[in-house]
Amino acid sequence: MSRKLSAALVGLSFGASFAPIWRDHPDVREVGVCDLRSSLAAETAREYGISKIYASLEDILKDDEVDIVHLVTPIPDHARQTLQVLKAGKHCACTVPMATSLEDIRHIVEAVRVSGKNYMMMETTLYTYPFLYIRSLVEKGELGRIQLLRGSHYQDMEYWPDYWAGLPPFWYGTHAIAPLVALGGRIERVSCLGSGSMREELVRRYGNPYPVETAHFRFANGLAGEATRSLFETARIYQEGLFVYGSRKSVEWGFADSDLPVVSELQERGDSPWRGNPVRTHVQEMPNFYHRLPEPLWPYTVGSSLYDPTNPQLSLQKGAGAGHHGSHAHLVNEFVRSILEERKPEVDEIMAGHITAAGICAHESAMRDGEWLAVPRF
Repeated sequence: MSRKLSAALVGLSFGASFAPIWRDHPDVREVGVCDLRSSLAAETAREYGISKIYASLEDILKDDEVDIVHLVTPIPDHARQTLQVLKAGKHCACTVPMATSLEDIRHIVEAVRVSGKNYMMMETTLYTYPFLYIRSLVEKGELGRIQLLRGSHYQDMEYWPDYWAGLPPFWYGTHAIAPLVALGGRIERVSCLGSGSMREELVRRYGNPYPVETAHFRFANGLAGEATRSLFETARIYQEGLFVYGSRKSVEWGFADSDLPVVSELQERGDSPWRGNPVRTHVQEMPNFYHRLPEPLWPYTVGSSLYDPTNPQLSLQKGAGAGHHGSHAHLVNEFVRSILEERKPEVDEIMAGHITAAGICAHESAMRDGEWLAVPRF
């Protein structure tokens, strides 16, 4: 019989959406839940038929039966809690960002090495329908030579928990940066400009004066990229965006987060009298990459209300619904399988460090009026 793992999910405001995925993964024998609000923990456990409730992270770390801890907790707690989990000898999955300082990234990388356990930053953008589609085009060579990468993440964080107030935009830049790193490789240098102004109470907490930051990146392979991140006082509909410009085909995510991407494809010139080469554009329906998952997790790529168990293939054809464009089930499965297959997860501590450090250095560059800074290697 193959080994099955036990997991504990910590932080249920957003994290509760992962509870049924952990519960239904065929390689997970048991999942427990934990939140400082005991009523929320009890409600989540009741809703998803989970029997194990923990009062604190410390209680989880004392439980020898727990193999995996999935942290979906506030940003200021990520580095400290990740180190606690790894030092307790448990595998750690953590929501983004990995940390908010280069020093903490180094501590986590070292803790992974010492513990021998797996770490994964649960970066949703790398498992969304659009990203998986774009990566498939890259792997098949359909884009030609990649000429430029661009990322974006626009989000208004007013009225969120108070630790968000005035947060430096690129401290939480992973959704804009991760796809660039996944496609372009390691970022070596960054120059970033902060822009705009915010009311004083937003500046006070972190000393960050900028509601928006926009960065240029130089990759180790010579490619260039750019990204923009906004958090406050900027009138823009929500979007996590990726724009990949190739010599033969380009793909641009939609204007709003729910919009389908637009594909531009170079056409044969023929006897056209016009200057330049003709380009055809079309809106691209998204395939669903459910086949990469064990069958019990298929419903979580579309959302349970859209899944038809009597005709699963048909209901799974359209990539719609589900958390962060169907990514949640892929995140859980990648981490579980990496442990059982005794390999690093795709977004391990090294890749997570590169992604997160590029954002931290981008903000530091903005505070130095765009000075080019080297991004550390891990």
